[in-house]
Amino acid sequence: MPVRIDSHQHFWRYDAREYDWIDDSMQRLRRDFLPADLRPLLDAAGIDACIAVQARQSLDETRFLLELAQQAPWVQGVVGWIDLQAEDVTDQLREFTGQPALVGIRHIAQAEPDPRFLVGERFLRGIAALQDFDLTYDILVFAPQLPAAVELVARFPNQRFVLDHLGKPDLRAGALDDWSRQIDALASHPNVACKVSGLATEADWQRWTPATLAPALETVGAAFGCDRLLYGSDWPVCLCAVEYPRWHALVADWLAGRTAAERDAVFGGNATRWYPLPGRST
Repeated sequence: MPVRIDSHQHFWRYDAREYDWIDDSMQRLRRDFLPADLRPLLDAAGIDACIAVQARQSLDETRFLLELAQQAPWVQGVVGWIDLQAEDVTDQLREFTGQPALVGIRHIAQAEPDPRFLVGERFLRGIAALQDFDLTYDILVFAPQLPAAVELVARFPNQRFVLDHLGKPDLRAGALDDWSRQIDALASHPNVACKVSGLATEADWQRWTPATLAPALETVGAAFGCDRLLYGSDWPVCLCAVEYPRWHALVADWLAGRTAAERDAVFGGNATRWYPLPGRST
């Protein structure tokens, strides 16, 4: 059986100061979320492994996630954080040499006020350092920041990129035209894949239906194809809008008309191509 992988979820030991982005509307997230909490959900969905993604911008966050991966080997990968704008970016990366669970790096670019943050000179220098360490870069942006993401991936055709959460289309307003054009532009670069994750939280948390999400799913399906889509839950953040079983079932239903090979690719095979995980194929 092909390995099934949740390519995007988070762990934390909750501290209000460390996670100040968890506001009153997200009170359900104000507790610890650790591997023991996720494993039963993965088992129920038939998911074998996962990739833990950073939620804090610190080297301690990367170390924390790597420790969890050592304790729970089914946490097969970690997308961590280093300061990509630092002069010593290469030294920071070298700290994690010999840590095979570190498979990628992410910066929370969606929180940056400059819509062109991703193509700033210092940030580009940091991205240039990743290829020597065989690390993927996760792109986390809101839809208005996608033009800079397109420019970024064009500058580094040999660097692997993965777009998180479909580039966060504005499903609440239903404003998808500009987002769709930028998704097509991003997908035109073969070094980019896209995570089918985090979509329900971009819609009205209480009122969304599968039909609400369908236009965005169909857009990325047409743009990237099943060979460049990765299933992810965004657990536990997803809990603001959807329970894990419902999200997994929604993605499975959306893929029901595809071939078995295409479904296997989205639910795990592509993760082993886009991240240096065990069993990776190139």
